Formats: sequence, structure tokens, C-alpha cells
Amino acid sequence: MPSPRVLILGGTGEARRLADALAAEAPHAHVTTSLAGRVANPSTPVAGDVRVGGFGGPDALAAWLRQHRIDVLVDATHPFAAAISAHAAQAAADTGTQIFALRRPGWPVDPRDHRHPVRSLADAAAQLAVLDRRRVFLTTGRQGLAAFAGPELDGSHFVVRSVEPPEPPLPRSTHILLDRGPYTLEGERALFLEHRVDVLVTKDSGGPATAAKLTAARELGLPVVMIERPPAPEGVPEVPDVPAALARLGFSPGAADMCP
Repeated sequence: MPSPRVLILGGTGEARRLADALAAEAPHAHVTTSLAGRVANPSTPVAGDVRVGGFGGPDALAAWLRQHRIDVLVDATHPFAAAISAHAAQAAADTGTQIFALRRPGWPVDPRDHRHPVRSLADAAAQLAVLDRRRVFLTTGRQGLAAFAGPELDGSHFVVRSVEPPEPPLPRSTHILLDRGPYTLEGERALFLEHRVDVLVTKDSGGPATAAKLTAARELGLPVVMIERPPAPEGVPEVPDVPAALARLGFSPGAADMCP
């Protein structure tokens, strides 16, 4: 594959770093990063082409792969972007395109954590009712907050942090913080104390940019309701970081080329 054509499904820091790394390690490669377009001012890679907007389902994505003669599809979307990951797997299978996922590992469990794993936003809301905690730091993104707007949590106050304004309906008592990581331990600790947070609700997104909130919760002895990742599509290999992705693509010293 002397001049591979690579499509990166992006929106994460790993996707940006992979596009830039490919430009440095494989200047002959043709790289396109696709962004969903749900964030007003997304961080884009320095190198390669960028397209913005959804494809319109797996069939449309398959047509795009054929039209642009894509050799390798890299799913570097957010670990909770289950729909696009499923679409990517189906489109790759339908077109015979090589595919792998660049997926950062989830956060490891520390023995000092008070972690309560759940499978969904609805389960997280139910867990809050069981814990009977009233000052909630909610960092699950701007969508799906209706799960916490039920009458059983009317007595709770939510501090909601997201990059973009969250979508209604929202919990009755909500304080919105618009911010983007990375975050520091000092800043997270101060936020917990200022808002008198007594429970953290988050997704197992992994990565260092937003991990400080877990350390702050651990130091303060607070429970963490952790929403587990959705299952990954079957048959799609995963790598944990950009160096491993480069190796998978055959652009790291000593790596076996994907395409014999």
C-alpha cells in the first residue's frame, strides 16, 4: 500500500493526534478526518483533510468509502459513540475495507474508590436515588439528561458540566458549567468543595484529560456512579493509543504492514 487512503472517524484527541502523526510518519498517505459536527468549535487536526457532518447511516458511509477508495477505516470516535461505531463496522464489512478502532482504555479502579458501576443513564439515576445523595456533579455530556429529570430526584441539585449547552429537559435544580478539559486536580477539588458535591456521576470515558475528577472524588471519599461503556462491535480489532495505531497501519519501526 504505497499511498494508503485512510478515513479517521474523529472527534477525540486521539483522532487528532493520529492524523498529525500520520502526516509526519507517512507523508505519502492520504488522510481524511470526519467530524460529526455536533460541537460548534471542534478541535481539528493540523494535517490532512477534514469533513464535517454525518454520513447518513451505514449504507451512505459504505458508498463514501467506495467513492473515495478508502483502504483503511479507523474508528477513533468517543467510546460511547456506539451508533457510529456500529455503522462503521457494517460499512467496512459491506465494502471489504480494513477497519480497526483506536479506543483509549477505561479508567482503572483504585482500591480507594467508591465506584458504583451502572450500564445506562437511567440506571445511574436509579443509583442516585438508592445512594440518597443530593448534590450531584454530572459529567455525562449534554445529551440524555432527561434521565435525571424525574420526580424521584426533584430534591437533588445537579451541577452539570459540558462543552455545549445541555439539551432539555433538565433536572429541576441545575447549575450549568460550560467548560472543556483538560482539568487539574486543584481545579476539580475546588469545584467539589465550592458546590458541596457529595456524589459524582460520569461515563467511563478514560484518558487523562478528565481523570482529575476521579482523584478529587477519591480524596474526598465521595461515591462515583460510573456508567460502563457500551459493547464494541464484534470483529473490529482495537488498539489503545496512537503509537499502536501507527504500528497497526505499518508506519512504526518494526511494525508489520497491515497489507501484505
